[in-house]
Amino acid sequence: PSRPEAAVTIHCPCGPVTAFVPWDGQRSGSRVRFHSVPAFAAAADVTVDVPGHGKVVVDIGYGGAFYAFLSAERLGLDVCSSKTRDLVDAASAVTEAVKRQFKLHHPDNEELAFLYGTILTDGKDAFSDEPTTNICVFADAQVDRSPTGSGVTARIALQYHKGLIQLNQSRTFRSSSTGSLFTGKAVKEAKCGDYNAVVVEVSGEAFYTGTATFVVEEEDPLKYGFSVK
Repeated sequence: PSRPEAAVTIHCPCGPVTAFVPWDGQRSGSRVRFHSVPAFAAAADVTVDVPGHGKVVVDIGYGGAFYAFLSAERLGLDVCSSKTRDLVDAASAVTEAVKRQFKLHHPDNEELAFLYGTILTDGKDAFSDEPTTNICVFADAQVDRSPTGSGVTARIALQYHKGLIQLNQSRTFRSSSTGSLFTGKAVKEAKCGDYNAVVVEVSGEAFYTGTATFVVEEEDPLKYGFSVK
């Protein structure tokens, strides 16, 4: 660790992500940040037919994972006041509809070309100093307790693509499930294949919940790892 901040590279399924952790010489601070892989707008204003809701328009963004984005209002809901069960059901229906009706493509790794979930928002995508609220419903209808790191990254990429924010304009994102806050901003332009992309900085609070110890024994024949051809 180094003062005032230590850089830690994390190898994620989407690629290496650099996190920056405050360090005072004795322990790390709770406010941390990371720089994303190149994030991009995969598609904007895509119309999908969602059973029970009819035709709705969604945006699809990539921030380390692909998400569909739309205002909860388009589904007759309020992201801040509707029941979580109703939000989860509606978001899951959107996810399944997008999976059936839209083919995703990732220029670097087609194993990443799948929709991880749907993020319902309050519709406040234009730049503002006020927080914007969303809920992320991902994987097997799970709800993120946070605004979602890869989700905030993708949402920033979409807003930048649409000209709603500029580089280094910081926005605050609130989770409707817990009220937790992240901040995010596009810090530089990048490329991902043919996509115009941005690297996004996301910051939030992080706290220790446990530690793990890994041991390498000299007699272990695979102690340095292995590769499968």
